[in-house]
Amino acid sequence: MTEQKYTVESVKAGAPEIAPADLVEWVTTVANITLPDRIEWADGSDEEWDRLTTELVDAGVYIRLNEEKRPNSFLARSEPSDVARVESRTYICSEKEEDAGPTNNWYDPKEMKEILIGEKGVFQGSMRGRTMYVIPFSMGPVGGAISQLGVELTDSAYVVTNMRIMTRMGTPAMEQIAAGKPWVPAVHTVGYPLVDADGNERPDTTWPCNDEKYITHFPETNEIWSYGSGYGGNALLGKKCYALRIASTMAKRDDWMAEHMLILRLTDEATGKQYHVTAAFPSACGKTNLAMLQPTIPGYKVETIGDDIAWMRQGPDGRLYAINPEAGFFGVAPGTAYNTNPVAMDTIKENIIFTNVALTDDGDVWWEGIDGDTPEHLIDWRGNDWTPESDTPAAHPNSRFTAPAAQCPIICPDWEAPEGVPVDAILFGGRRATNVPLVAETYSANHGIFVGATVSSEQTAAAEGAVGSLRHDPFAMLPFAGYNMAHYWGHWVEMAEKIGDKFPKIYQVNWFRKSDDGKWLWPGFGDNSRVLDWIVRRAAGEVDAIDGITGRYPKMEDFNLEGTDVTAEDWAELYNVDPDAWATEVDLAEEYFEQFGDDVPAEIRAELDKFRERIAAAKA
Repeated sequence: MTEQKYTVESVKAGAPEIAPADLVEWVTTVANITLPDRIEWADGSDEEWDRLTTELVDAGVYIRLNEEKRPNSFLARSEPSDVARVESRTYICSEKEEDAGPTNNWYDPKEMKEILIGEKGVFQGSMRGRTMYVIPFSMGPVGGAISQLGVELTDSAYVVTNMRIMTRMGTPAMEQIAAGKPWVPAVHTVGYPLVDADGNERPDTTWPCNDEKYITHFPETNEIWSYGSGYGGNALLGKKCYALRIASTMAKRDDWMAEHMLILRLTDEATGKQYHVTAAFPSACGKTNLAMLQPTIPGYKVETIGDDIAWMRQGPDGRLYAINPEAGFFGVAPGTAYNTNPVAMDTIKENIIFTNVALTDDGDVWWEGIDGDTPEHLIDWRGNDWTPESDTPAAHPNSRFTAPAAQCPIICPDWEAPEGVPVDAILFGGRRATNVPLVAETYSANHGIFVGATVSSEQTAAAEGAVGSLRHDPFAMLPFAGYNMAHYWGHWVEMAEKIGDKFPKIYQVNWFRKSDDGKWLWPGFGDNSRVLDWIVRRAAGEVDAIDGITGRYPKMEDFNLEGTDVTAEDWAELYNVDPDAWATEVDLAEEYFEQFGDDVPAEIRAELDKFRERIAAAKA
């Protein structure tokens, strides 16, 4: 075991006066494992931001962008080996393997702790030569009824500056912790010490990381330990690690919900009535575009509350209320443009951290799919010269922008309401060229949960499997549920039963239906407001629906198609639901359920049987 170099007294001397004893003791313990040169307590101030970003620029980690074109913004370039979440190295370390379930990587918690912090653990001395930053943060509005607290320890100033954007970080969160509110402990290291155990030094790099990576979660103790990566969801521990994996287990214990969902407000401008919609979509299914929707039909206004994660809890009136626990957007840059998402483009004009995009000769950023002509010369995401003739992309396909949500031009005035907003409808969707209609209202809450449990998308690249084959991604939570997926479905069933007739209506949507000749049958983007229009009018009882195999469908005459090129033939194809094809898909769903055995809730299996009955009736 490494020799202790910190005492509680020495750590307390450098901590804020209000730092409670349990926090100081934990920081001391971790410091004596990781052995940083110094400890710095982050306060989230503008002065701290200016100092850290300047230090990062001086160290070559950040490139300061053109102040006129992109004020107070920076570009970072990662190592090519550290560009995305690493699901194969992400572990749920529950006491029992069955609690992690078959879709998670499970590891025995005692064995994993030995790997991490045992005598020869990877965290031993991992911060030598570096500063350990202590980041107190709030997920959700500070002090809110649905919000939660955390503290991340990290040896990466890149992480500190990104966490300042992505969370409510600093003194206000520390004040909540000092008041005795519970907090989640999260430890991160890039795994690249600058000094070894014998005192030998090595130079730093502009993107320190380690080829060996562990992103680990301990549900029983709410702990997060992340080793070896400096990137995104592996290092910004408030994001997927806390807000979904650990929070989902907390939510199951305490009767709330942590979901991979956007949140938007739709206002009927004629009546002033507001509707709040959450939606879960797998990747590449238009989630951000829906969160920042620009309606193409008059009379509606959409405002963004969140683009990625929703925490939901039953309110005093019995309804389900949602908050966005994040304070920023960690968006994919490639494909973002004024013709696809003008709101996102206006959000990222200033105060942004870009990672792995290309750099223009005049000090701005560029990526594939952005507006305008391709420049004749760029510096690509690896720092190399790039021209249109180059055979590699200028920006990495998973390159990112970290942006303050408050800068979004259509951010909802109530996006930080501590009590959240009442949820009227929940949407599930995937990328499906056939079989799944444009929009269907589910028959019941349990039917909606069944739809969420069986949602799937067609593969879009050979690397993922056979193109066109279905990839199940239940509730878009496949990589993010912190416990057994079937138990997670059961939690939804229990929450729906608890909330009763005030549980939000659930809808299945599909923007990606194609004709036999490969033509898109639905225009998508801003025209998805037409789907929301029908949903809220349906929820208000203003329009009827047609009972179908997968749910209740709109009548064409009740759907606002004015101004679109959607023909009666297109509409018929959008609702061409083939019973034989669905019979095959139900068999695939049942086969998918088999991996969970008896853990699949009886209510979900009952919905499978009802589905078969509707298919048989359609064939009759």
